Amino acid sequence: MPEESSIQTILELAGSTVATVYPRLARELLPVDVSLVDVTGSVEIAPRLGLADAIVDLVSSGNTLRTNGLRSLGVLLESEAVLVARDDEVAAPFAAMLRAVVQARDHRYLMLNAPEAALPAIAALVSPRVPSVLPLAEPGTVAVHALVPAAEIWRLLPELEAAGGSSILIVPVERMSS
Repeated sequence: MPEESSIQTILELAGSTVATVYPRLARELLPVDVSLVDVTGSVEIAPRLGLADAIVDLVSSGNTLRTNGLRSLGVLLESEAVLVARDDEVAAPFAAMLRAVVQARDHRYLMLNAPEAALPAIAALVSPRVPSVLPLAEPGTVAVHALVPAAEIWRLLPELEAAGGSSILIVPVERMSS
């Protein structure tokens, strides 16, 4: 629902136009009658384009909703992914791969340059993980690489700069293992 809408509950959607990629599920799960618009792609933009008053979509964090000026009215269905296998030995490698991807979502790969003298302060900031330190062409200067929690990035950046870090680069992590 657009942030500026006066609608506060799912029941108030009665008679509205709702865009979704999942029309069958929306029809089954919405407790009120609505006019459904079947869309493909980024359903979040439908209200801004005037195609619908609201949307029904899959949401995990809500970031995409907020980015598009939308807010949630409630949950229609909760779900979770579950790996089911007859043989633990066969499933273990696949489970490890899934864990690595999920764990990676919560981390970022941090790279920066710093004077060697700044290493103790920078290492303390990125602990408990021990950073990789690589010598650079300029004597007394090193490159520091570390995995850091994604939630800490914006707090860490000014602290790393204050400690002597420069040319700071942060990239997403695709997979990682403990």
